[in-house]
Amino acid sequence: MPGPLHGFRILDLSAVISGPYGTMILADQGADVIKVEPPAGDFTRAAGNKSGGMSASFLNNNRNKRSIVVDLSHPDGAGIIKRLAAT
Repeated sequence: MPGPLHGFRILDLSAVISGPYGTMILADQGADVIKVEPPAGDFTRAAGNKSGGMSASFLNNNRNKRSIVVDLSHPDGAGIIKRLAAT
C-alpha cells in the first residue's frame, strides 16, 4: 500500500545529516526522493563506521531514495536538475 506522500517527487540536494534525514522521512512516507550528489559524493558516504565502502549514517539517512550524480559546475548540470524538477 502506498504511503501518504505517494506521487510527490522530492529532489534532495542536501548533504551530511539534517537534510538527508528530513528527506528520508519523506521517502519513508512514500515520496519519490531523488538524492542528487556531486561527482565526489556526499561526505557522509565515508565518514564514521563503514561497511562495503559506505557509512551506516549514509545508508540509514538515504534509504528509500533513488540517486543520481550531477555536476552542477558543468553547464548541463542545472538543466538536468530543472528537468527533474519539472516532472
